[in-house]
Amino acid sequence: MQAPLETPPWPVDDPRHAGVLLRRFRDADAGMAVELSRDAYVPTTGTLPAHASHQQALAWVERQRQRHNEGTGFSFAIAVAATSRCVGQIGLCTQELNKGRAQAGYGVIPRERGRRIAARALLALLDFAWTIPELHRVELYIEPWNTASIRSAEHAGFQREGLLRSHQEIAGVRRDMLVYASVRNPPA
Repeated sequence: MQAPLETPPWPVDDPRHAGVLLRRFRDADAGMAVELSRDAYVPTTGTLPAHASHQQALAWVERQRQRHNEGTGFSFAIAVAATSRCVGQIGLCTQELNKGRAQAGYGVIPRERGRRIAARALLALLDFAWTIPELHRVELYIEPWNTASIRSAEHAGFQREGLLRSHQEIAGVRRDMLVYASVRNPPA
């Protein structure tokens, strides 16, 4: 069994792509977290409570800041590059880096959806991910009904690889998940 690899260093320059910037979370981003917590789905998939108070949102922001320190990966605020205004979150979980792979996940506040922000954030994340020499594959797990997330993944160049039946529990129910992946230097 391979020993886990150390989490790579935080990027020196904030990853960016086509007007989207990935940066460290700030306390001021709690307002975005409050808005994201009002989405019916997002709180079922992570640690952000539904209808979070400002204090709960601040605690969530702090958990995002600690992901890298804990060695589990990277959690970036998705921001509009021109203003640095936070509109979502994107993460790269590197706990399987010793196997050459990582998982990504993202969420954009409802009023900013439909503008390909998630796809651009994924492209910025991939630009950063491919600077990690040990990383060869980034995976996404998406519920089949989530057509907006599927479109974001496909716009960012992720390829659908299959359906994983009863893959994970979400909100107390076993859910099927589509697996999408982007690989470094795909075969011709």
